[in-house]
Amino acid sequence: MNNEKRWFALLGLNALAIVGMVAWQSQAQAPAANMPFANAVAQREQMIQLLKESNQLLKEQNAILRSGKLKVELAEK
Repeated sequence: MNNEKRWFALLGLNALAIVGMVAWQSQAQAPAANMPFANAVAQREQMIQLLKESNQLLKEQNAILRSGKLKVELAEK
């Protein structure tokens, strides 16, 4: 009988330790606003937007070059 009480006590202490670790870990997590690293998703979205803008500008430049309306003058030094 004494052995069973020890096992129940050991199981109870383990359960308390697990609950304590989970509670401590949930409190220790940093809030989203104070993250030590930049938000990768937001960075990707910004990069995609910048690339789309660059592509649009390149399309405009290519259209000007292909139209034949571009006049190039060489300047001598």
